[in-house]
Amino acid sequence: MTDRSRLLISTDDLAARLGEPNLVVVDASWYLPTMGRDGAAEYAAERIPGAVRFDIDVIADPSSGLPHMLASAESFARAVGALGIGDGRSVVVYDGLGFFSAPRVWWNLVVYGAGDVRILDGGLSKWKAEGRPLDTGAPQPPVAATFTPMIDTGRIADLDAVVGVLASGAATVVDARSAERFRGEAPEPRPGLRGGHMPGAKNVPWTAVVDADGRLAADATLRAAYAGVDLDRPIVTSCGSGVSAAILWVALEALGVPRSRLALYDGSWSEWGASPSTAVATGP
Repeated sequence: MTDRSRLLISTDDLAARLGEPNLVVVDASWYLPTMGRDGAAEYAAERIPGAVRFDIDVIADPSSGLPHMLASAESFARAVGALGIGDGRSVVVYDGLGFFSAPRVWWNLVVYGAGDVRILDGGLSKWKAEGRPLDTGAPQPPVAATFTPMIDTGRIADLDAVVGVLASGAATVVDARSAERFRGEAPEPRPGLRGGHMPGAKNVPWTAVVDADGRLAADATLRAAYAGVDLDRPIVTSCGSGVSAAILWVALEALGVPRSRLALYDGSWSEWGASPSTAVATGP
C-alpha cells in the first residue's frame, strides 16, 4: 500500500488551501461523445475558485492523428506555463465526473516532471454536493509561469513497445475498457476500429476501481479488481485513447506498485484497433 495523500487530496484539504499563492487548481474535465457533455462550456459556467482549464485535446500532439496524445516537451511547457503551472508549484487536478479525466492530466504532468500533483478525490461533483464555493463569472486570465519539462520516457509505451512486451511477456498489459468492448461484443465509440483486445492483455474495467460517488475505491476493492494481475511485474496500462488507462495507473500506485514499474500506452486502442499490422483477439 501507499500513502494516498501523495496521489489524492480531499475536498476539505483543498478548501483549506484555496488562495495559496503557490497552488494551481486545474479543471481537467473531458467527456466521451456519448456522454453528451461539454467540458469547456461547463468550465465557463462554473468552476472551483481560481481554476484554470487543461484541455487534453488542445494540449496534445496534433501531428499524431490520434486523440489527445502527449504533447512535445516544448509545446507542453509553453501551454502549461501559460496556465500558471510552473516549477515548484503545487497542482490539484479535478474533473466533472469525480475521477475520470483528471488522472490523464495528472499523468501528463507527472511524466513531464511536475513534483507535487494531486487529484481531487470525488472531483467537482463532490465539491458541489458539499455546497462549497464556485466561480461563475468569466474566468480570470492566469499569471504565466515557467515550467521546465523533464520527460520520463520510461513511463510511456508506444505501439512497438506494447507489441514487444506482449510477445516476450516482459510486462502485463492491462486494458481499462469495458468487458463488452474488451471481448469484442460492443462496438467501439470511434469509427474504423476493430472490436476485441490485444492477445494476452488483461481486462480491468476502469469502473471497477472507481466508486459510484466518483472517488478512487478502497484498497480492498482495488485488490479485487486486480486479482488476475501480478502486481510484482511491470505493467502497461491501456484503454480506448489513453484516458482511463491513467485511472488504472493511479489505482496501481495506490496499491503500492512503484511508478518505475508502470507505463501507459498513449495510443491505446485508438492506435492498436486501427493498425493493419496488429493482432486482435475476441472473447474473454
